[in-house]
Amino acid sequence: MISENEILAEAQFIVDNNATVRKTAAEFKRSKSSVHLDVTKKLRNISPALYEEVQKVLQVNKQERYYRGGNATKLKYANARAEKKA
Repeated sequence: MISENEILAEAQFIVDNNATVRKTAAEFKRSKSSVHLDVTKKLRNISPALYEEVQKVLQVNKQERYYRGGNATKLKYANARAEKKA
C-alpha cells in the first residue's frame, strides 16, 4: 500500500514538471493506472488544493495528447524516409 507522502510526491512531481501520468509512473517505477488512481481518487481526500493543481496539468496534457501523437507519427515517418535514403 502506498503512503500519503508518496501520493503527495507523485502529485507534486506532476505539478512541478507538467508531467504526464506516464512520465510520473516511469519516474516512481509504478504502473500508469496506479499513479492515475493515486492522483485522481486518493489525492482528493489528502490534499484538495494540490488535487486541483494536478487536475489542471492533467487536463492540459489531455488536450495536447492529439498533437503529441501527430508529431510522433510525423517524426516516425521522417526517420523512416531518412533511413531509406541512406
